[in-house]
Amino acid sequence: HAKAHIVAIDIFTGKKYEDLCPTSHNVEVPIVKRTEYQLLNADPDTGEVSLLLENGETKEDLNLPTFVKIGEPTDDDVKVVADIMNFFEAGKTTIVAVIS
Repeated sequence: HAKAHIVAIDIFTGKKYEDLCPTSHNVEVPIVKRTEYQLLNADPDTGEVSLLLENGETKEDLNLPTFVKIGEPTDDDVKVVADIMNFFEAGKTTIVAVIS
């Protein structure tokens, strides 16, 4: 019987996963939503960010990636925050992608 070898990387932790499934079986697929926002403000001390929605309102319920409630931030999280803050502090228009 044919088998499918599936390799994926967790978008939240960066951990690599592998699975071997019969092609006759159904496989669950996650639904991932990616939304881009313009960054209005970012506080590196508190982690709070203010984002501009398409309708002109602000979204203020997110934090910089290094401010996590569970676990520790990854090296990629630290690099992303450094990039965000460098662009923001240089006065450049900064677009951030939020994956949920």
